Amino acid sequence: MIQGSGRCHYHPERTGLGICVECRRVICRECTTQFEGVNRCASCLEKRLKALQGPAERREWSVSNVLLALIGAAVVYGGVLLLAQMASGL
Repeated sequence: MIQGSGRCHYHPERTGLGICVECRRVICRECTTQFEGVNRCASCLEKRLKALQGPAERREWSVSNVLLALIGAAVVYGGVLLLAQMASGL
């Protein structure tokens, strides 16, 4: 069900032009943003953009953590080999 009386949710003095597909609020021309081919109000657009950016940031951190773990494992393995060589050479 559409909320409101045909007036912008954020600017009650303005006539509504569209409806946000996320929150279903009536919004005026200034509040209407089109992203991915649909109308969203500014607050719903911000939420959508954060949702799209979130996984990429987590993925970036995951890749860097894996690389650090591999480097750490290589250093430990090299240290074990060095100790084994030193022990067999004595």
